[in-house]
Amino acid sequence: MTEAGSTVPRRQLGRLLRQTREQAGIGLEAAASDLEWSRAKMYRIESGQTPVRALDVDQMCRLYGAAPDMTEVLVSLARESKSKGWYHAYGEIIPRWFELYVGLESAASRIRTYEHALVPGLLQTPQYAAEVGRTRPEISNDEVAKLVELRTERQRILIRKRPAAPTLDVILEEALLHRAVPGMAEQIDRLIEASAAPNVSIRLLPLDSRLSQVAVAGNFVILDFPTNGARSAEPTTVYSEGLSGALYLDRIEEVRAYAEVWKTLTAEALSVQETRKLMQDIKERHDG
Repeated sequence: MTEAGSTVPRRQLGRLLRQTREQAGIGLEAAASDLEWSRAKMYRIESGQTPVRALDVDQMCRLYGAAPDMTEVLVSLARESKSKGWYHAYGEIIPRWFELYVGLESAASRIRTYEHALVPGLLQTPQYAAEVGRTRPEISNDEVAKLVELRTERQRILIRKRPAAPTLDVILEEALLHRAVPGMAEQIDRLIEASAAPNVSIRLLPLDSRLSQVAVAGNFVILDFPTNGARSAEPTTVYSEGLSGALYLDRIEEVRAYAEVWKTLTAEALSVQETRKLMQDIKERHDG
């Protein structure tokens, strides 16, 4: 019987278990011996190839001397790996470095993103990112500064040399560029500048575009990963963020549905050249 759940938490769980074991200074074979498992089973767990019981994860955490909060995160991931779609909303129990989406984003070879309300994080100016941060209730100035710092750090993947920078294909609703957000003219300048990069494509969905299934899909990101021979080491994953968490989808039929929406978007969006001209016109209105 095929595993119905998303493999995203399983893969992340494997990575975190391996990191926790290595931080404890315990070799793979030594851990397998202490747990009375085969080396092959340990490898399959750490590479995310097989589901693992919460009880077994708890046993591994005890062997590795993992902190209680980390144990809670890892056991939660083991339980979530059996869900049909995976929401992560663990809040403050997750360490700062536990940024699943950021990890997937940095490993991707191609990122396709559709946004109807906000400029994507990879293309935000510091001022725009700060304005987005301030929409969160009761956020402090220090927290806003950290959010901006994370955005800036994430953007480095677009200019990295090794591994090769991912291709970023962005489709935005024209309407979001008309919003009276402080610094919007500078933000549009940033989009125009970014669109000149060989690995970045930005296209606008014009105000007069027809209503379609896109309206139901909402914002989403499709992440494709490098191939190892004929196959990708990681399955294509769809990411969709909401108020209380994020949904990761990697089942073939789920990804296919979003790929169809993307196809609709590319057919309706303006060309790169038309988009650049329209962005320049909108920027001039903001300047005026």
